Amino acid sequence: MKGDVRTQSTSFSIFVYGSEDRSGSKSLFSGIVEENEELQHERIKPYTRKWETSVMNTIDELHLIAKKDSTLDLYQQQCDVQHDVPAVFFSTGGYTGNVYHEFNDGILPLYITSQHFDKKVVFVIQDYHNWWVMKYGDILSQLSDYPPIDFSGDKRTHCFPEAIVGLRIHDELSVDSSLMERNKDIVDFRDVLDRAYWPRIRGLIQDEEREAQEKLSVSPTFESSLEIKKEVQEDQLLKKPKLLIISRNGSRAITNENLLVKMAEKIGFEVEVLRPDPTTELAKIYRALDASDVMIGVHGAAMTHFLFMKPHSVFIQVIPLGTEWAAEEYYGEPAKKLGLKYIGYQILARESSLYGKYDRDDPVLRDPQSVNKKGWEYTKKIYLDGQTVRLDLGRFRKRLVRAYDYMFSRMNQRPYLQYSQ
Repeated sequence: MKGDVRTQSTSFSIFVYGSEDRSGSKSLFSGIVEENEELQHERIKPYTRKWETSVMNTIDELHLIAKKDSTLDLYQQQCDVQHDVPAVFFSTGGYTGNVYHEFNDGILPLYITSQHFDKKVVFVIQDYHNWWVMKYGDILSQLSDYPPIDFSGDKRTHCFPEAIVGLRIHDELSVDSSLMERNKDIVDFRDVLDRAYWPRIRGLIQDEEREAQEKLSVSPTFESSLEIKKEVQEDQLLKKPKLLIISRNGSRAITNENLLVKMAEKIGFEVEVLRPDPTTELAKIYRALDASDVMIGVHGAAMTHFLFMKPHSVFIQVIPLGTEWAAEEYYGEPAKKLGLKYIGYQILARESSLYGKYDRDDPVLRDPQSVNKKGWEYTKKIYLDGQTVRLDLGRFRKRLVRAYDYMFSRMNQRPYLQYSQ
Protein backbone atom coordinates (compact mmCIF):
# COMPACT_ATOMS: atom_id res chain seq x y z
CA MET A 1 0.00 0.00 0.00
CA LYS A 2 1.48 3.33 -1.07
CA GLY A 3 0.01 6.75 -0.61
CA ASP A 4 -1.65 8.35 2.39
CA VAL A 5 -1.96 5.29 4.70
CA ARG A 6 -4.00 5.68 7.90
CA THR A 7 -4.95 3.23 10.65
CA GLN A 8 -8.31 2.79 12.35
CA SER A 9 -7.82 0.07 14.93
CA THR A 10 -11.40 0.17 16.26
CA SER A 11 -12.65 -1.21 12.93
CA PHE A 12 -9.53 -3.32 12.23
CA SER A 13 -9.00 -1.15 9.14
CA ILE A 14 -6.11 0.36 7.22
CA PHE A 15 -7.07 3.07 4.73
CA VAL A 16 -5.08 4.41 1.82
CA TYR A 17 -6.18 7.66 0.21
CA GLY A 18 -5.27 8.87 -3.24
CA SER A 19 -3.96 5.40 -4.09
CA GLU A 20 -3.14 4.20 -7.55
CA ASP A 21 -4.51 1.07 -9.15
CA ARG A 22 -2.34 -1.88 -10.13
CA SER A 23 -1.46 -0.34 -13.51
CA GLY A 24 0.14 2.62 -11.74
CA SER A 25 -2.49 5.17 -12.83
CA LYS A 26 -5.22 6.82 -10.79
CA SER A 27 -8.29 4.66 -10.30
CA LEU A 28 -10.66 4.61 -13.25
CA PHE A 29 -13.51 5.17 -10.81
CA SER A 30 -12.06 8.34 -9.31
CA GLY A 31 -14.22 10.61 -11.46
CA ILE A 32 -17.57 8.92 -10.91
CA VAL A 33 -17.60 7.50 -7.38
CA GLU A 34 -19.19 9.26 -4.46
CA GLU A 35 -16.71 10.92 -2.15
CA ASN A 36 -17.13 8.30 0.57
CA GLU A 37 -17.23 5.28 -1.74
CA GLU A 38 -14.52 2.66 -1.59
CA LEU A 39 -12.33 2.14 -4.64
CA GLN A 40 -11.10 -1.22 -3.40
CA HIS A 41 -11.64 -3.32 -0.28
CA GLU A 42 -9.62 -6.41 0.58
CA ARG A 43 -9.29 -8.51 3.71
CA ILE A 44 -6.16 -10.15 5.05
CA LYS A 45 -5.08 -12.10 8.11
CA PRO A 46 -1.48 -10.97 8.70
CA TYR A 47 -0.09 -14.34 9.81
CA THR A 48 2.14 -16.53 7.70
CA ARG A 49 0.62 -20.03 7.98
CA LYS A 50 -2.09 -19.46 5.37
CA TRP A 51 -2.24 -23.19 4.61
CA GLU A 52 -3.35 -24.12 8.16
CA THR A 53 -7.05 -23.37 8.44
CA SER A 54 -7.31 -24.20 12.14
CA VAL A 55 -4.71 -21.67 13.26
CA MET A 56 -5.77 -19.04 10.71
CA ASN A 57 -9.26 -19.17 12.21
CA THR A 58 -7.76 -17.70 15.39
CA ILE A 59 -6.30 -14.65 13.61
CA ASP A 60 -8.36 -11.48 13.30
CA GLU A 61 -8.96 -10.10 9.84
CA LEU A 62 -7.74 -6.67 8.79
CA HIS A 63 -9.60 -4.55 6.22
CA LEU A 64 -7.46 -2.85 3.56
CA ILE A 65 -9.52 -0.05 2.05
CA ALA A 66 -8.56 2.26 -0.81
CA LYS A 67 -10.62 5.45 -0.95
CA LYS A 68 -10.77 8.55 -3.08
CA ASP A 69 -9.23 11.69 -1.62
CA SER A 70 -12.01 13.37 0.34
CA THR A 71 -11.63 16.51 2.40
CA LEU A 72 -14.45 15.39 4.71
CA ASP A 73 -13.11 11.86 5.07
CA LEU A 74 -9.55 13.00 5.72
CA TYR A 75 -10.82 15.51 8.28
CA GLN A 76 -12.72 12.79 10.14
CA GLN A 77 -9.68 10.49 10.01
CA GLN A 78 -7.04 13.02 11.03
CA CYS A 79 -3.54 11.83 11.82
CA ASP A 80 -2.69 11.67 15.50
CA VAL A 81 0.81 10.39 14.77
CA GLN A 82 2.53 11.17 11.48
CA HIS A 83 5.34 8.79 10.51
CA ASP A 84 7.79 9.53 7.69
CA VAL A 85 8.85 5.89 7.24
CA PRO A 86 6.89 2.81 6.04
CA ALA A 87 5.04 0.37 8.29
CA VAL A 88 4.97 -3.43 8.37
CA PHE A 89 1.82 -4.93 9.90
CA PHE A 90 1.88 -8.50 11.25
CA SER A 91 0.35 -10.73 13.91
CA THR A 92 2.05 -12.42 16.85
CA GLY A 93 -0.94 -14.67 17.46
CA GLY A 94 -1.29 -18.21 16.15
CA TYR A 95 1.38 -20.58 17.40
CA THR A 96 3.34 -17.86 19.20
CA GLY A 97 4.62 -19.41 22.42
CA ASN A 98 6.50 -22.19 20.63
CA VAL A 99 10.07 -21.14 19.83
CA TYR A 100 10.07 -22.92 16.46
CA HIS A 101 6.98 -21.04 15.33
CA GLU A 102 8.19 -17.78 16.83
CA PHE A 103 11.22 -17.92 14.55
CA ASN A 104 9.78 -19.73 11.54
CA ASP A 105 6.43 -17.94 11.35
CA GLY A 106 7.45 -14.60 12.86
CA ILE A 107 11.05 -13.47 13.29
CA LEU A 108 12.48 -14.89 10.05
CA PRO A 109 9.55 -13.67 7.89
CA LEU A 110 9.88 -10.28 9.58
CA TYR A 111 13.53 -10.18 8.57
CA ILE A 112 12.66 -11.29 5.02
CA THR A 113 9.97 -8.63 4.69
CA SER A 114 11.67 -5.67 6.35
CA GLN A 115 15.45 -5.93 6.07
CA HIS A 116 15.60 -3.89 2.84
CA PHE A 117 14.28 -0.85 4.74
CA ASP A 118 17.59 -0.64 6.65
CA LYS A 119 15.77 -0.17 9.97
CA LYS A 120 13.76 2.81 8.66
CA VAL A 121 10.45 1.05 9.27
CA VAL A 122 7.80 0.84 12.00
CA PHE A 123 6.39 -2.52 13.11
CA VAL A 124 2.66 -2.51 13.83
CA ILE A 125 1.67 -5.66 15.70
CA GLN A 126 -1.74 -7.28 15.84
CA ASP A 127 -2.28 -9.66 18.80
CA TYR A 128 0.43 -7.73 20.60
CA HIS A 129 2.12 -9.43 23.58
CA ASN A 130 4.43 -7.50 25.90
CA TRP A 131 6.39 -10.68 26.70
CA TRP A 132 7.02 -11.30 22.98
CA VAL A 133 8.33 -7.77 22.47
CA MET A 134 10.59 -8.14 25.52
CA LYS A 135 11.81 -11.59 24.46
CA TYR A 136 12.68 -10.52 20.93
CA GLY A 137 13.46 -6.86 21.59
CA ASP A 138 17.17 -7.34 20.86
CA ILE A 139 16.35 -8.64 17.37
CA LEU A 140 13.61 -6.07 16.72
CA SER A 141 16.12 -3.29 17.49
CA GLN A 142 18.33 -4.61 14.68
CA LEU A 143 15.46 -4.47 12.19
CA SER A 144 13.81 -1.18 13.20
CA ASP A 145 14.91 2.10 14.76
CA TYR A 146 11.41 2.68 16.13
CA PRO A 147 9.35 1.18 18.98
CA PRO A 148 6.68 -1.27 17.83
CA ILE A 149 3.02 -0.24 17.90
CA ASP A 150 0.21 -2.26 19.47
CA PHE A 151 -2.38 -2.09 16.68
CA SER A 152 -5.42 -2.94 18.81
CA GLY A 153 -4.24 -1.26 22.01
CA ASP A 154 -3.22 2.06 20.45
CA LYS A 155 -6.44 3.79 19.36
CA ARG A 156 -4.69 6.74 17.76
CA THR A 157 -4.67 7.21 14.01
CA HIS A 158 -1.17 6.47 12.73
CA CYS A 159 -0.28 7.73 9.26
CA PHE A 160 2.40 6.31 6.99
CA PRO A 161 3.64 6.93 3.43
CA GLU A 162 3.65 3.18 2.74
CA ALA A 163 2.62 -0.07 4.40
CA ILE A 164 3.17 -3.79 3.96
CA VAL A 165 0.43 -5.87 5.56
CA GLY A 166 1.50 -9.43 6.36
CA LEU A 167 4.89 -11.12 6.17
CA ARG A 168 6.64 -13.12 3.46
CA ILE A 169 7.75 -16.65 4.32
CA HIS A 170 10.13 -18.77 2.25
CA ASP A 171 10.81 -22.25 3.63
CA GLU A 172 11.31 -23.91 7.01
CA LEU A 173 13.73 -21.74 9.03
CA SER A 174 15.26 -20.53 5.77
CA VAL A 175 15.92 -17.45 3.68
CA ASP A 176 15.87 -17.93 -0.11
CA SER A 177 18.53 -15.54 -1.39
CA SER A 178 17.07 -15.62 -4.92
CA LEU A 179 13.94 -13.92 -3.56
CA MET A 180 15.78 -11.32 -1.49
CA GLU A 181 17.03 -7.87 -2.32
CA ARG A 182 20.86 -7.85 -2.21
CA ASN A 183 20.72 -11.68 -2.20
CA LYS A 184 20.58 -11.88 1.60
CA ASP A 185 20.52 -15.43 2.99
CA ILE A 186 20.24 -17.30 6.29
CA VAL A 187 23.88 -16.55 7.19
CA ASP A 188 23.05 -12.83 6.93
CA PHE A 189 20.14 -13.44 9.29
CA ARG A 190 22.50 -15.08 11.77
CA ASP A 191 24.73 -11.99 11.52
CA VAL A 192 21.68 -10.00 12.68
CA LEU A 193 21.38 -12.34 15.67
CA ASP A 194 25.08 -11.81 16.42
CA ARG A 195 24.67 -8.03 16.46
CA ALA A 196 21.48 -8.36 18.51
CA TYR A 197 22.86 -10.52 21.31
CA TRP A 198 26.51 -9.62 21.74
CA PRO A 199 25.97 -6.32 23.58
CA ARG A 200 24.01 -8.23 26.21
CA ILE A 201 26.58 -11.07 26.26
CA ARG A 202 29.41 -8.58 26.87
CA GLY A 203 27.39 -7.24 29.78
CA LEU A 204 27.00 -10.76 31.21
CA ILE A 205 30.76 -11.36 30.90
CA GLN A 206 31.53 -8.09 32.68
CA ASP A 207 29.11 -8.98 35.48
CA GLU A 208 30.78 -12.38 35.92
CA GLU A 209 34.26 -10.84 36.01
CA ARG A 210 33.16 -8.24 38.55
CA GLU A 211 31.56 -10.93 40.72
CA ALA A 212 34.74 -12.99 40.57
CA GLN A 213 36.83 -10.01 41.66
CA GLU A 214 34.47 -9.31 44.57
CA LYS A 215 34.72 -12.92 45.76
CA LEU A 216 38.50 -12.81 45.52
CA SER A 217 38.69 -9.64 47.63
CA VAL A 218 36.56 -11.02 50.48
CA SER A 219 37.61 -14.69 50.49
CA PRO A 220 41.18 -16.01 50.23
CA THR A 221 39.69 -19.49 49.79
CA PHE A 222 38.47 -18.28 46.43
CA GLU A 223 41.90 -19.30 45.13
CA SER A 224 40.50 -22.78 44.44
CA SER A 225 38.01 -21.36 41.97
CA LEU A 226 40.81 -19.45 40.29
CA GLU A 227 42.63 -22.75 39.83
CA ILE A 228 39.53 -24.11 38.09
CA LYS A 229 39.45 -21.03 35.88
CA LYS A 230 43.15 -21.56 35.09
CA GLU A 231 42.45 -25.15 34.06
CA VAL A 232 39.67 -23.96 31.78
CA GLN A 233 42.02 -21.46 30.17
CA GLU A 234 44.59 -24.20 29.61
CA ASP A 235 41.93 -26.36 28.00
CA GLN A 236 41.11 -23.47 25.67
CA LEU A 237 44.78 -23.23 24.71
CA LEU A 238 44.61 -26.90 23.70
CA LYS A 239 41.62 -26.03 21.48
CA LYS A 240 39.42 -28.74 22.90
CA PRO A 241 36.13 -29.03 20.97
CA LYS A 242 33.14 -27.94 23.00
CA LEU A 243 29.98 -30.06 22.98
CA LEU A 244 26.66 -28.64 24.10
CA ILE A 245 23.77 -30.98 24.88
CA ILE A 246 20.31 -29.43 24.88
CA SER A 247 18.56 -31.43 27.56
CA ARG A 248 14.87 -32.32 27.72
CA ASN A 249 12.65 -33.34 30.61
CA GLY A 250 9.64 -35.59 30.15
CA SER A 251 8.80 -36.69 26.63
CA ARG A 252 11.71 -37.40 24.26
CA ALA A 253 14.25 -37.00 27.07
CA ILE A 254 17.54 -38.94 26.82
CA THR A 255 17.29 -41.14 29.90
CA ASN A 256 20.98 -42.07 29.93
CA GLU A 257 22.18 -38.51 29.38
CA ASN A 258 24.65 -38.77 32.27
CA LEU A 259 26.40 -41.67 30.52
CA LEU A 260 26.41 -39.70 27.27
CA VAL A 261 28.20 -36.86 29.03
CA LYS A 262 30.85 -39.19 30.45
CA MET A 263 31.42 -40.84 27.06
CA ALA A 264 31.78 -37.45 25.34
CA GLU A 265 34.32 -36.31 27.92
CA LYS A 266 36.35 -39.50 27.42
CA ILE A 267 36.36 -38.87 23.66
CA GLY A 268 37.88 -35.46 24.40
CA PHE A 269 35.04 -32.95 24.41
CA GLU A 270 34.50 -30.16 26.88
CA VAL A 271 30.84 -30.79 27.70
CA GLU A 272 28.07 -28.43 28.75
CA VAL A 273 24.46 -29.46 29.37
CA LEU A 274 21.91 -26.72 28.70
CA ARG A 275 18.39 -27.02 30.09
CA PRO A 276 16.48 -24.08 28.60
CA ASP A 277 12.93 -23.30 29.62
CA PRO A 278 10.46 -20.67 28.34
CA THR A 279 11.93 -18.07 30.71
CA THR A 280 15.59 -18.61 29.73
CA GLU A 281 17.05 -15.43 28.25
CA LEU A 282 17.80 -15.93 24.56
CA ALA A 283 21.10 -14.06 24.84
CA LYS A 284 22.31 -16.70 27.31
CA ILE A 285 21.32 -19.53 24.95
CA TYR A 286 22.98 -17.71 22.07
CA ARG A 287 26.17 -17.25 24.09
CA ALA A 288 26.35 -20.98 24.89
CA LEU A 289 25.74 -22.14 21.32
CA ASP A 290 27.89 -19.48 19.67
CA ALA A 291 30.80 -20.80 21.78
CA SER A 292 30.06 -24.46 20.97
CA ASP A 293 31.48 -26.63 18.23
CA VAL A 294 28.95 -29.47 18.39
CA MET A 295 25.31 -29.49 19.50
CA ILE A 296 23.29 -32.59 20.39
CA GLY A 297 19.55 -32.51 20.91
CA VAL A 298 16.44 -34.62 20.48
CA HIS A 299 13.98 -33.55 17.80
CA GLY A 300 11.67 -30.81 19.10
CA ALA A 301 11.13 -27.06 19.05
CA ALA A 302 14.37 -26.40 20.96
CA MET A 303 16.30 -27.56 17.88
CA THR A 304 15.41 -24.15 16.42
CA HIS A 305 18.44 -22.95 18.36
CA PHE A 306 20.71 -24.43 15.70
CA LEU A 307 20.30 -20.94 14.21
CA PHE A 308 22.57 -19.73 17.04
CA MET A 309 25.49 -21.93 15.93
CA LYS A 310 28.35 -20.73 13.78
CA PRO A 311 28.57 -22.07 10.21
CA HIS A 312 30.82 -25.18 9.97
CA SER A 313 29.80 -26.31 13.47
CA VAL A 314 28.25 -29.76 13.88
CA PHE A 315 24.59 -30.39 14.69
CA ILE A 316 23.61 -33.92 15.76
CA GLN A 317 19.86 -34.38 15.93
CA VAL A 318 18.56 -37.46 17.74
CA ILE A 319 15.47 -38.58 15.84
CA PRO A 320 12.90 -40.58 17.85
CA LEU A 321 10.58 -43.12 16.23
CA GLY A 322 7.88 -41.59 14.07
CA THR A 323 9.53 -38.18 13.70
CA GLU A 324 11.87 -38.81 10.76
CA TRP A 325 10.17 -36.58 8.19
CA ALA A 326 9.61 -33.64 10.53
CA ALA A 327 13.14 -33.84 11.94
CA GLU A 328 14.75 -33.60 8.52
CA GLU A 329 12.28 -31.09 7.03
CA TYR A 330 12.13 -28.65 9.94
CA TYR A 331 15.71 -28.81 11.23
CA GLY A 332 18.04 -31.07 9.23
CA GLU A 333 17.72 -29.43 5.82
CA PRO A 334 17.62 -25.85 7.20
CA ALA A 335 20.76 -26.54 9.26
CA LYS A 336 22.62 -27.50 6.09
CA LYS A 337 21.57 -24.21 4.49
CA LEU A 338 23.19 -22.37 7.40
CA GLY A 339 26.42 -24.23 6.65
CA LEU A 340 26.32 -26.62 9.59
CA LYS A 341 27.62 -30.15 9.35
CA TYR A 342 24.44 -32.07 10.05
CA ILE A 343 24.13 -35.62 11.38
CA GLY A 344 20.70 -37.13 11.82
CA TYR A 345 20.81 -40.00 14.32
CA GLN A 346 17.67 -42.05 13.75
CA ILE A 347 17.14 -44.27 16.75
CA LEU A 348 16.34 -47.97 16.53
CA ALA A 349 13.14 -49.33 18.04
CA ARG A 350 15.05 -50.75 20.97
CA GLU A 351 16.34 -47.26 21.86
CA SER A 352 12.77 -46.00 22.37
CA SER A 353 10.69 -46.47 25.52
CA LEU A 354 7.91 -47.59 23.16
CA TYR A 355 9.85 -50.84 22.75
CA GLY A 356 8.68 -51.91 26.20
CA LYS A 357 5.07 -50.87 25.61
CA TYR A 358 4.22 -52.53 22.30
CA ASP A 359 4.67 -55.94 20.71
CA ARG A 360 7.67 -56.22 18.38
CA ASP A 361 5.38 -56.57 15.33
CA ASP A 362 3.14 -53.65 16.27
CA PRO A 363 3.00 -50.94 13.57
CA VAL A 364 3.99 -48.38 16.22
CA LEU A 365 7.47 -49.96 16.19
CA ARG A 366 7.59 -51.63 12.81
CA ASP A 367 5.87 -49.04 10.59
CA PRO A 368 5.59 -45.58 12.22
CA GLN A 369 4.68 -44.01 8.89
CA SER A 370 1.42 -45.97 8.78
CA VAL A 371 0.57 -44.72 12.27
CA ASN A 372 1.34 -41.12 11.32
CA LYS A 373 -1.03 -41.41 8.36
CA LYS A 374 -3.90 -41.84 10.82
CA GLY A 375 -3.55 -38.20 11.80
CA TRP A 376 -1.69 -35.64 13.85
CA GLU A 377 -3.36 -36.69 17.10
CA TYR A 378 -1.76 -40.16 16.78
CA THR A 379 1.68 -38.70 16.03
CA LYS A 380 1.49 -36.33 18.97
CA LYS A 381 0.14 -38.82 21.50
CA ILE A 382 2.43 -41.74 20.62
CA TYR A 383 5.64 -40.35 19.17
CA LEU A 384 5.94 -36.78 20.48
CA ASP A 385 4.42 -37.07 23.94
CA GLY A 386 4.66 -40.81 24.55
CA GLN A 387 8.30 -41.83 24.28
CA THR A 388 11.71 -41.24 25.78
CA VAL A 389 15.10 -42.25 24.34
CA ARG A 390 17.83 -44.46 25.79
CA LEU A 391 20.76 -44.15 23.42
CA ASP A 392 22.75 -47.16 22.30
CA LEU A 393 26.01 -45.49 23.30
CA GLY A 394 28.15 -47.88 21.27
CA ARG A 395 26.20 -47.02 18.13
CA PHE A 396 25.99 -43.29 18.93
CA ARG A 397 29.70 -43.10 19.75
CA LYS A 398 30.62 -43.50 16.07
CA ARG A 399 28.79 -40.27 15.20
CA LEU A 400 30.31 -38.46 18.15
CA VAL A 401 33.86 -39.53 17.29
CA ARG A 402 33.33 -38.40 13.72
CA ALA A 403 32.13 -35.01 14.93
CA TYR A 404 35.10 -34.73 17.31
CA ASP A 405 37.64 -35.60 14.62
CA TYR A 406 36.10 -33.11 12.22
CA MET A 407 36.06 -30.23 14.70
CA PHE A 408 39.48 -31.03 16.20
CA SER A 409 41.06 -30.99 12.74
CA ARG A 410 39.35 -27.67 11.91
CA MET A 411 40.34 -26.04 15.17
CA ASN A 412 43.93 -27.19 15.00
CA GLN A 413 44.20 -26.71 11.24
CA ARG A 414 45.04 -30.30 10.47
CA PRO A 415 44.09 -32.19 7.29
CA TYR A 416 40.86 -34.13 7.63
CA LEU A 417 39.37 -36.78 5.39
CA GLN A 418 36.29 -35.48 3.58
CA TYR A 419 33.38 -35.23 5.97
CA SER A 420 30.55 -37.64 5.35
CA GLN A 421 27.49 -38.86 7.19
